[in-house]
Amino acid sequence: MLLISLTLFGFTACTGENKNSYEQISPQQAKTIMDTETDYIIIDARTQEEFDEGHIKGAIAIPEYEIADRAEKELPDKDALILVYCRSGRRSKIASEELVNLGYTNVKEFGGIIDWPYEVVK
Repeated sequence: MLLISLTLFGFTACTGENKNSYEQISPQQAKTIMDTETDYIIIDARTQEEFDEGHIKGAIAIPEYEIADRAEKELPDKDALILVYCRSGRRSKIASEELVNLGYTNVKEFGGIIDWPYEVVK
């Protein structure tokens, strides 16, 4: 299995035969996608209570421990661009890995809302 990873200006790109991984991006890169793209899904991998306290506009709450049960019903397009975050980055990594294991092909994880320098919905 060949995997080449290149990090340049904080952006990591992976190429090669390994299709079973998600991409780690910065909050700034996620915001750029949100500002320039129209066809993406934002997953908040925290609990519903945390989500209700404040979340990124347009996000849907699917706690990381419910991804396996809810993803295929709520996210039918496995090739859709999916952006994933949580509070600190731990649960979003778990959720992103689970999405990849379920066959999702365009998952980008951008850490935690505690590092999100932009507006949140309360």
